[in-house]
Amino acid sequence: MVAKSDHKTSVLFCCLGNICRSPMAEAVFHHIVTESGLGAHFDKIDSCGTGAYHVGEEPDERTVAVLSKKKIACNSLARAVSKDDFHRFDYIFGMDTNNVRNLKSMQPKGSKAQVYIFGEFEDKKAINDPYYGIGGSGFESTYEQCVR
Repeated sequence: MVAKSDHKTSVLFCCLGNICRSPMAEAVFHHIVTESGLGAHFDKIDSCGTGAYHVGEEPDERTVAVLSKKKIACNSLARAVSKDDFHRFDYIFGMDTNNVRNLKSMQPKGSKAQVYIFGEFEDKKAINDPYYGIGGSGFESTYEQCVR
């Protein structure tokens, strides 16, 4: 007989400033989990940044606009990754290779988090940073990457 596990998975998405890509990934993931009826399998779904540039700020208005157009709620405030995150979360997804490198360099020994690039289980590609793009098309592309 196989014992039933009561463990719920915790997932953290991380970019540089936590106002564009990672809050979008968090919102899309949460939306897909909810719409698929899988919410009972997850404990925490959150996002953060490797830098503390925007702590306490709402997501970039372009992120919010794309998500609103798709009818996806975005309710996060920017925060920086903490050492505790590596103990609280099962998976931490960096949006690009720099994020992953920074996360792995700050990960405490013995912590449980597995750190991957966001696309690890699909195309193994980074999520493009739309912050300095012209117009909103970069944010649409980021959204499409998050959905995949």
